[in-house]
Amino acid sequence: MAPVFDRLGRDIAHRPRLTVIIWILLVGGCLALAMTGFGGGPGLFDRLHSGEPRVPGSQSQIGADIIADNDDTGETISLVIQGVDLSDPDDVSAAGRASTTLHTTLLAIDGVDSVVDPYVFPGGPADPRALAFVSTEQDGFFVSVTLAADAPEAAHDEVVTELEEFPTAISGEATGLISSSPIITDEIIGQLQTDLARGEAVALPISLLIMIVVFGGFLTAGMPLAGALASIAGGLGALYGFSYVLDLDSVVVNVVTVLGLGLSIDYGLLIVSRYREEIRAAAAAEAELGAGERRSRGRRGRRGVDPVLVRALRRTMSTAGRTVTFSAVTVAVAISGLLLLRPDILKSLGAAGVSVVVIAVASALTLVPALLTLVGRRMLKPSVLSKVPVLRSLIGRLGDVAPEHGFFSRLAGGVQRRPWVVLVLTTIVLAVLASPVLGLQLRNSTTEMLPRDSDQRDFIDVVQADYPMLATPAVQVLVEAGAADAQTFADEISALPDVEGVNPPTAVGDSHQLIGVRPDTDDAGGEVATAVVEEIRELGRTDGAPEEVWVLGQAANQLDFTDALLEGLPWAVGVVIVATFVLLFLMTGSLLVPLKALLINILSLGASLGITTWVFQQGHLSGPLGFTSTGGLESYVVAIVIAFGFGLAMDYEVFLLARIKEFYDASGDNDLAVRQGLQQSGRIITSAALVIVVVFAGFATGELIAIKQAGVALALTVLVDATLVRMLLVPATMTLLGHWNWWAPEPLRRLHKRFAIQH
Repeated sequence: MAPVFDRLGRDIAHRPRLTVIIWILLVGGCLALAMTGFGGGPGLFDRLHSGEPRVPGSQSQIGADIIADNDDTGETISLVIQGVDLSDPDDVSAAGRASTTLHTTLLAIDGVDSVVDPYVFPGGPADPRALAFVSTEQDGFFVSVTLAADAPEAAHDEVVTELEEFPTAISGEATGLISSSPIITDEIIGQLQTDLARGEAVALPISLLIMIVVFGGFLTAGMPLAGALASIAGGLGALYGFSYVLDLDSVVVNVVTVLGLGLSIDYGLLIVSRYREEIRAAAAAEAELGAGERRSRGRRGRRGVDPVLVRALRRTMSTAGRTVTFSAVTVAVAISGLLLLRPDILKSLGAAGVSVVVIAVASALTLVPALLTLVGRRMLKPSVLSKVPVLRSLIGRLGDVAPEHGFFSRLAGGVQRRPWVVLVLTTIVLAVLASPVLGLQLRNSTTEMLPRDSDQRDFIDVVQADYPMLATPAVQVLVEAGAADAQTFADEISALPDVEGVNPPTAVGDSHQLIGVRPDTDDAGGEVATAVVEEIRELGRTDGAPEEVWVLGQAANQLDFTDALLEGLPWAVGVVIVATFVLLFLMTGSLLVPLKALLINILSLGASLGITTWVFQQGHLSGPLGFTSTGGLESYVVAIVIAFGFGLAMDYEVFLLARIKEFYDASGDNDLAVRQGLQQSGRIITSAALVIVVVFAGFATGELIAIKQAGVALALTVLVDATLVRMLLVPATMTLLGHWNWWAPEPLRRLHKRFAIQH
């Protein structure tokens, strides 16, 4: 395996400009593709969708598909009018005149099928049939416009334009809220784009500042960032391609982009840091040569390439390049577990996540080394910043090149003097942090994702409060039965203890009826609604129930999503654990180190999920973080944190173990190797972790609750792992195990010698 990375380093050192040009073309092409599509078609953000996560084969999804297949109407655009006193004859008359004009205008639009409001009935708002369309407070009314199935695309926008002007035609005090599925989707995706831009605006400058301190200058610090920007562009291009084979939810773009950004900076830091070590070593070796030998060798090698740069890059790629590749494989393996789960959103996150990891490692192994080569020996010169007294001291303490002895070796030495105390106390702290997970509640939010000041959230709240007969029931039941049998089943449902009311059945196609059920709760995805779903499903299995019963709605979808998650989780976790165990064995030749790493990472993940549960489910820090608790964590966010968080934890495990194993192979002294390994990798792990925490925290400043939860949870995962785990728990356990760290049966030792992946 070594010659592969050695050759890669040599080839890039001899062709850096070609490598950079290829990346420039790739980045430009991917950005153009993602933003404008093929031939000016829809771009990536136009191909996203939002809504409840799909769970193929589930009862709720089958029912939803039947309804969709039997729906021969087009989009519905709704308007809520507020500020009209329907007890005042003057307001009623003014609204009636404006409504008559509106009906005529709307029905003249090509594609409009029907317009319904209180004034389509002979008695107007006083007509009993208009009751559903009149506010319970008598201070407004509801307008519903339905398009034909074959309506032209422009019809929706034309209707919205007319509805926007309608309130002013009634009076100066009247206001309106408009909603439709496209409007909701556009608002979610628009907020997603805003959050993405805000996250990058926060994360990138702070990340650059941290890397300037780490590397002591702008030039070196900019290289990992260049790799990150290339990865973002490549990731967006990959997502555009996936949009043609997978239904991409709107949250996928932000989650995958932030992962690619963080990993690219992580890997770029490791490559640049190791290169700085190697070029100094190569330059020092050159300086030791005699003047005559330097002249005989020549300053430049083949094709005019500086041999010092070639040696430094080949050595960097053979060590750090291999570590980065191995780390990327472990992260990709962890994320690929999502592909084994049924929900579409998790499959799309898994596929897109793996592709972004590939792009991140590709930029770190090609673009960043090419830029380093082009910079040349300027890497050996001290930065201008190092001449500033305060910055010189800071760079010396926090820089990427560690002295032989320092803070991290002293920390490791302190841990080694009392390993049992550190082990017990750290484990207790992690267990306490993980304890809120025991009360974890899962949620599948739809419009609840939107910020509280969103017009669409206002629309939904008004409809729920003032137009209960028009609000979408929290639970819907689709039955294959005639009207009479459906009504009988509806009466049985209404007798259930947690049901507040049941709407009369409505026909769906020729053979199905839809029953709306209102649980005795305002929380569509809460425990009461979930209990109602389970009760109805149990009722549907009794004798005398309709032949086929499907329960739909947010609570049903959430229940099916959780069941699908639990059903596939053992397989996904099993595959990830086995694959990770094998990879770590090939790296270390040990059976105990991989086992220890897996157990510690599980504890670390539990701690980060526990803190996230405490923050978002219990509502702590809702003020500073600017959110309203939905009473739980988004189901797919939990899956994301487990998959991505496990991969990121293994990332730092690989960084640390690679250096410890390197020193152990050289000295055979386990405790010394732990101290040296932590000393040499501690700075870069801390710096990389700080950068990636900033990246995730930057995206947590957005408004979408799912992105906020994912950003905070992943930032906590990295923070906990890089501090309590990597700096305390790992040195303590490796000290206690001693030489047993590297134990394996003789047959496996022979296997490792043959297939070993070494730093």
